[in-house]
Amino acid sequence: MTIRDLRQRWPQAEAALHTENEILITRDSKPVAKLVRVTQPETRRKPWDPQAHLRWLKRTWGGKQVRLINKYLQSEREGDSR
Repeated sequence: MTIRDLRQRWPQAEAALHTENEILITRDSKPVAKLVRVTQPETRRKPWDPQAHLRWLKRTWGGKQVRLINKYLQSEREGDSR
């Protein structure tokens, strides 16, 4: 693939990388670079830990129960637009 092809036809080059591991880039019929596919390793998401979440809530709110959601829901139901 030439440099011009790469600039003007990037979607095709990107699609070709899905099937090929590398694409050789040329200028004046001479190789100048190699375009290789990079795959990100999949990171596993940590499972939700309710005890850790409870510790975070206690650290953040200090044991207070904040019920802002009920306040805003009630004002929405009453038609108040605070």
